[in-house]
Amino acid sequence: MYISALLRQTVFVTELTVTDARARLAEVVDEARVRHEPVFLTRRGRRVAAVIDADDLDRLVEAAEDLADIEAARNARAEIEEHGTLPWDQVKADLGLT
Repeated sequence: MYISALLRQTVFVTELTVTDARARLAEVVDEARVRHEPVFLTRRGRRVAAVIDADDLDRLVEAAEDLADIEAARNARAEIEEHGTLPWDQVKADLGLT
């Protein structure tokens, strides 16, 4: 398989031109899915996109969301340390629950 030889030329990072990827899209998708490594698509020598296994992408998105939640919690704790907490009645009023 031509694409397999092309993809295996790079040990750590797989890059392929958009033109080559277009001609062999099914193989590119299979390689990304089976190897669980992204295939970067290039145009004029610059990365412009990547093909990645859908389950791998789901895990990456979930991890990014978890990191964002951790950062938000740290920021909330820092704000509480700096400004203190709000009385419960004020929170209810701010939310229109009174």
